[in-house]
Amino acid sequence: MTQYERYTDRQQGDEIDLREVFATLWAGKWLVFACTLVFAAGGVAYALYKPNIYQAKVLLAPANEEAGVGGISGQLGGLASLAGISLGSGGANQTKIALEVLKSRAFLASFIRRHSLEVPLMGTKAWNAKSEGWTYNREVYNPETGEWLNNEDGESYKPTDWDLVKVFKTAHLGVSESKDSGMITVSVKSQSPPEAARWAEWLVADINEHMRRKDVAEAEARIAYLEAKLSETSIAGMQQVFYQLIESETRTVMLANAQNEYVFETVDPAVVPQEKSSPKRAMIAILATMMGGMLSVFVVFVRAFLKPDSGKVKKQE
Repeated sequence: MTQYERYTDRQQGDEIDLREVFATLWAGKWLVFACTLVFAAGGVAYALYKPNIYQAKVLLAPANEEAGVGGISGQLGGLASLAGISLGSGGANQTKIALEVLKSRAFLASFIRRHSLEVPLMGTKAWNAKSEGWTYNREVYNPETGEWLNNEDGESYKPTDWDLVKVFKTAHLGVSESKDSGMITVSVKSQSPPEAARWAEWLVADINEHMRRKDVAEAEARIAYLEAKLSETSIAGMQQVFYQLIESETRTVMLANAQNEYVFETVDPAVVPQEKSSPKRAMIAILATMMGGMLSVFVVFVRAFLKPDSGKVKKQE
């Protein structure tokens, strides 16, 4: 057999294989059509069932790069070391600490309890835009009595701090930091547009207040320590050191109490979102249709493999 004849036979074999593929697909066309249609309908139904989720964002900048005890450490670090006081490293670290506190379990649990977000997080089904109120899940929570119901085993549906923080962090809270500009974005998702914006504003206000109280309490504790040390020494030089340190700590307390935006300064405040951020209903429907089509084609070929004679085209003699 010449090379040309072998090439011709190979072409004919490939053509026959291709014909068999199309014949197999044509034989299972109704299965492909039905499966794709079912998946498409299911995808559309699921997309329509999912409630609209709205996202509010707050753009923040570090309020003071040299805030808190950072200024003291640059001027009086040596004097503080003589007094046995360890001073912080400045506003940059303070910002990073504040970000970690913002995402911490203790802070979020306190935030949720302080603003009574237990029911909106765990006891509702949807947001009613007409009445501007929540639609409660009456299988879990009774809005008339304000009580959490029990399940079939007699256990209360009342969420724990662990449950509340887990839901809030996974489904609602987002925190990102730009490595280039250092700007911080705090985002909150909710079925309620006004609630999303309100929660975002509360988060920024609460973290600023939390960090201010923390720094003021630490500064006042240092002042009490320095005053105690001052009363114990009669050396004029050491007294002068303690006076300077007390003055610096007092200035820290005054500046902290004078700043409303202590750690984070709001660059772009949260506004009530008018467009949903999710779900992407068109994408869900397309993906479901594609999945149905691929699955049905796979099933058709599996059936053809198990019954090899069912999809073959007989060769003509």
